Amino acid sequence: MTASVDRATVGLRSERGPVLGALMLATGLIAIDATILATAVPSIVRDLGGYTQFPWLFSVYLLAQAVSVPIYAKFADMIGRKPIILLGIALFLLGSVLCGFAGSMLWLIIFRIVQGLGAGAVGPMSMTIVGDIYTVAERAKVQGYLASVWAIASVVGPALGGIFAQLDAWRWIFFVNMPLCALAGWMLVRRYHEEKQPRRHRIDFGGAALLTIGLTGIILGLLEGDSAWAWVSVPSAICFGGGAVALVIFAFVERRASEPIIDFSLIGRRLILSTTIVSFGIGALLIGVTSFAPAYLEGSLGIAPLLSGLAVAALTLGWPLAAANVGHLYLRIGFRRTALIGMCTATIAAIGLAVSGPWPNVYLLAGIAFVLGFGLGWASAPVLIAAQASVGWGERGAVTGMNTFARSAGSAVGVAVLGAISNAVIAQGAGPQDPATIISASTWVFIGAAVTAAITLVALLFMPRDPAAVDA
Repeated sequence: MTASVDRATVGLRSERGPVLGALMLATGLIAIDATILATAVPSIVRDLGGYTQFPWLFSVYLLAQAVSVPIYAKFADMIGRKPIILLGIALFLLGSVLCGFAGSMLWLIIFRIVQGLGAGAVGPMSMTIVGDIYTVAERAKVQGYLASVWAIASVVGPALGGIFAQLDAWRWIFFVNMPLCALAGWMLVRRYHEEKQPRRHRIDFGGAALLTIGLTGIILGLLEGDSAWAWVSVPSAICFGGGAVALVIFAFVERRASEPIIDFSLIGRRLILSTTIVSFGIGALLIGVTSFAPAYLEGSLGIAPLLSGLAVAALTLGWPLAAANVGHLYLRIGFRRTALIGMCTATIAAIGLAVSGPWPNVYLLAGIAFVLGFGLGWASAPVLIAAQASVGWGERGAVTGMNTFARSAGSAVGVAVLGAISNAVIAQGAGPQDPATIISASTWVFIGAAVTAAITLVALLFMPRDPAAVDA
């Protein structure tokens, strides 16, 4: 698979450059939010309380993002990408303002749902628009531009989060989104003029409701099990049983729906199924490190939030650096081989993190995190672009949405499962203020992340070797 790309037709100074710039700004919203919050968790807990509830700050955000993505994807195929991404920016702005004024952990968690609903539109619509206006070969270079946003955010985000935490001004973690939202929205309104290929669609709101109920029940049971109530108890039975029943009904409803929220005919294709499973695993693996590593370093070594944030930033720096260069590789050796190299690298790094868990060290964790991020960067981009390239315009929104949904759902389930593991170890130990207990809990979280990486690698082996590209 080879192709040559004229840089002048792809860069920021090209005809499509203003649109690319607007998409980079929109991506910046999600990138900053993904890297800025984790470093300030201990400060937020000290101010608002609720240490055992802090995983909800991530899980409800990711859950809202996950369940809203398929709905946005359907609307995008019906009325276009532009209105949906602008709606997402507006919701993300509203959620950021509300989070900044939250007076308790409960309200902060609730307002994170609003942020997640916004992110559910911004992320996948940015990727879908890129798929619409650039060919497969051109996307190899566009990945470099979008990756640069994540590279900047990987340094700026944790640094800002650590600075705000040390200044006891964690609310500015959310207020800093306001100018980015305003600028991104203005750029898209002015510069992006899409060519729609409208089709009539019926939105499956019943399926969306069942999916939301099912995922919420399962995740609630995982988060609160052995914390708010025992694993074998009536609340656990209601959460797991109700969630499972809702998901089973959802599967039957979707098979009869004229416009299902998740198109099982797409999942029936080997390429789409395998890339969706891999994206789920990548989401779970990523959240397992970025959400728990800062608390691990701060709780075990007593270091400042800024230092723990910079250590974790190595992961979010390695990812975009890999993504910026991976295009040239998958154009030469193919999507599957490139993704396998990346996932093997990530798995080795995840195992190294689990092995080194009992001996916390800032520099060691930063080094392992960089390798892990680099591997995930080489795995994630080829998986998404392979799925996009296998379909035309009419299905690209749904396929991109499915990939994003899988990663968000994986992150939501991952933070719930790993949070349950962490809470169980802490409950049996001396509490969240004891360094030895934090080390033990974090080590088990890292072991769970390593298992997730290995399973994801196995799933990647089922990806077809040479998927046909429709839009190349």
